[in-house]
Amino acid sequence: MSKSKIAITLAEETVKYLDDLVKKEVFANRSQAIQSAVDEKIQRMTGHRLAEECARLHPGEEQELAEESIGSETAEWPEY
Repeated sequence: MSKSKIAITLAEETVKYLDDLVKKEVFANRSQAIQSAVDEKIQRMTGHRLAEECARLHPGEEQELAEESIGSETAEWPEY
């Protein structure tokens, strides 16, 4: 993918936080951190992230977990 160089203005506090992330080697550099943040925001806005997370779920396993949790709790529920 080709890239374009742009100039942006950020709050000083944000730049300090970015630099901390780079220092901790979470990101290789500021550009990578900002690219990741922008990509994530775009995914959220377009709904792709939710779809990707849902695709990772295994319905059978989720059902078993839900039933296991509910099954153990119903004995403790008061009668109505």
